[in-house]
Formats: sequence, structure tokens, C-alpha cells
Amino acid sequence: MPYDLDAVRAHFPALAVSDKGAPRIHFDNPAGTQVPTMVVERMRDCLLESNANLGGGFRTSRNADAVVADARAAMADMLNAASPDEIVFGQNMTTLTFHAARSLGRALKEGDEIIVSRMDHDANIYPWLLTARDRGLVVRWLEFDTGTYEFDLAMLDRLLTDRTRLVCIGGASNLLGTLNDVAAVTRRAHAAGAWTYIDAVQSAPHVSTDVQALDCDFLACSAYKFFGPHQGILWGRRELLESLEAYKLRAAYDTLPWKFETGTQSHEGMAGTAAAVDYFAMIGESMASEEQGRYPQFEGRRRYVHAAMDCLFEYEKTLADSLIAGLESLPGVTVHGVTDPGASDRRVPTVAFSHASMRPEAIADALAKRNIFVWSGHNYAVEVVKALGLQDRGGVVRVGPVHYNSHAEIEMLIEALEAILH
Repeated sequence: MPYDLDAVRAHFPALAVSDKGAPRIHFDNPAGTQVPTMVVERMRDCLLESNANLGGGFRTSRNADAVVADARAAMADMLNAASPDEIVFGQNMTTLTFHAARSLGRALKEGDEIIVSRMDHDANIYPWLLTARDRGLVVRWLEFDTGTYEFDLAMLDRLLTDRTRLVCIGGASNLLGTLNDVAAVTRRAHAAGAWTYIDAVQSAPHVSTDVQALDCDFLACSAYKFFGPHQGILWGRRELLESLEAYKLRAAYDTLPWKFETGTQSHEGMAGTAAAVDYFAMIGESMASEEQGRYPQFEGRRRYVHAAMDCLFEYEKTLADSLIAGLESLPGVTVHGVTDPGASDRRVPTVAFSHASMRPEAIADALAKRNIFVWSGHNYAVEVVKALGLQDRGGVVRVGPVHYNSHAEIEMLIEALEAILH
């Protein structure tokens, strides 16, 4: 069965909501996506039938144990983790990264070097800068080319030394949309004896993520960016997670993954996360038969999820191409990111633009009045906005279609911008 947009949209009740007859057009997705009905139902069921702490002999506690186990297995399938025990849950990627930075910092010593990038969300920069400050580490910066909006990995080669211990990079830019070659970065880092920490918050909603193929050491993402609830996930290589000291209570388990999960988790959030993965699996089984053949090494849900990501990304690339072409047709508009239609494999559909005379927040507000939802500003990509010289100009307007958006919605956005930017 080919991709069926109407069938997809039917799973998302929020997409049918209108305000005084005006439909809500969600291009705010890089900050958080809408959720399918099955996510809502799974979270409701958890709260009604499994609302207890873990480890008890009574029914609701046993149900909660099953919810947690299913969530770990689901994320192991989505990320192709070797074991569900490598999956750590937390409030969000930022919180988990601060937690990981404390533990990793204890494994580093004064004078060790870490590499962070100018393209990343601040959640994969500032936790490491604070760790460097506290542990006496040396920070080196990987710049991106402000003309191509991509990294020149030869620069990474020059930054790596025998003192490099950690390389932190995003799977995709939350502002520019650039998809980074994480596997190439990891190969270089490992050759220098360094670990890698990958922020996959913006790449995981769009492309198949295989931590074993990437050969990274840590990877973090957030379920509310891939059609789930507000929930963070950290994958780590088992031997590394086991070797790190966790900041935890004395009574907490010393085993994986429990030692990194402080306090009682959001079991309903974990239930919703598993449902989001199952949503992808449903798409993969029903609409991605051709893509399933790309993953003969996987079975069941794991194969369906990864096939779905490929299928959905193919559609999203057409949205991105239409969006970029429409924006580039508008006088005074500059698109900041990869714009060549032949390079659509190197970007996610998140698109940033600025206007020669109208500030981003004014454009976003004008679109909001038309019930078209976008974000403006730096979007926590502080270093990107600085590098582009846009800090004093209010940053950018960020438009982020996903697979439930339509080409008709893209056209409505461009028509609205034509009127706003006249």
C-alpha cells in the first residue's frame, strides 16, 4: 500500500481541530509534535489500570512493571539497541544530558579535551561547558560552514588530539535542518580514542536510527518530538553505562538501567512512548512493504519501525522541497540551510528563514493570526544564530512540516507569507 496521507491524518485528532472555522496548521513540529489516538489511549489505560509503583506483588504494580518493560523494548527496537537494559528514561533529553554529563565528567581529568559543535542545540553544548568548567577540561569547537550549512569533517580531524575524550554532535540541526554524518564523526572520534554523545532529538523523528550501525557511545532523543508524550530517552553502550558512576539515592538499584533513573518515572509517559513506536510499526507494516526489504537483519516491530521511517522521510522530502521553493520565490526571504533539491537526503524538513526588513517574531505573530503555527527566535540554537550573524535581528522563523502535513498546507503558508511580507 502506498503512502496514504488521509489515513495518517485520521490517527491524529488534533489535526481536525479548528478555531472559528479556521483549521490549525501545525508547522511547530520541531518543538513538539501532535500525537496519534493510540498514544492517548495507551497513556489513559496506564493511568487507569497500572497506576502504581514498580516491584509489588499486586495487580496494578505488576501491570506497571509490564508497561515499563514494553517501553524499553519498544525504544530498543526503534534505536536498534542490543538490549532494553541500555534504554534509560527521563524527563527530557536536556535533563538526561545534564545527568549524563555529571557521570561522564567523573571519568575525565583536568586537561582532557571535549569537542562541541556550533550547530547544536544548547542542550548538547552547555551541559558539557559546565562539566568542562567544573573538571578543568579543554573545550574545542567544531565550526560549520555558514555558506553550505554543513560540517567540513577535515576540521574535526584537526581538532582531534590524543587528549580528546568526548565528541558531542547532533544528528540533525534543530534550526538549519542539516543531517549530520554521525557515523563518520564516530569513526574519527573512536580512532582518536574518544567517546561520542549524539543528540538525536531532531533526527530520530525523521530518519531510521541504528545505534549499532552508527557505532556511537551515547544517543539521546525525546518522544514528544516523534509523536509521543513529553518523555526523554537515553541510550548508552552497556559497558560504558556499567562503568560510570550514577548520581542516585543509596537505596536505588546499582544495575542497569535503574541506576540512572532517579526517582519514580512517568509510567504513563513510558506507555505513550511505546505507543508512538507502535504507531511507526503500524505505518511500516501497512504502507512500507518496499522499505521492509531494506532491513532483512530485523524482525517484527523492529523491521516495521525502520521501514516506516524510510517511507515517511521520502514523503517529508517532498514537503521540504516545496517549502524551500516557495520561500525562495518570496522577495526579501533568505533560507538558512541546505536548499539544493538534489541534496534532500542531507536535511530534515525543518526550514529556517529570515526576511530583509521584517523581524522573525512579527512574521510568526502574523502567521499565528491566520492559525498557522511556527516558531521564531534562536530556538535554543544559540551558537547557530550567532554564527549566522542573526542574533541582533531576532534569529529566524522556523517552519517544520512532518509526515502528517500536506502540500496544501505548504501552499497556504506561502500564500499567507506573500500577504504578510508585501
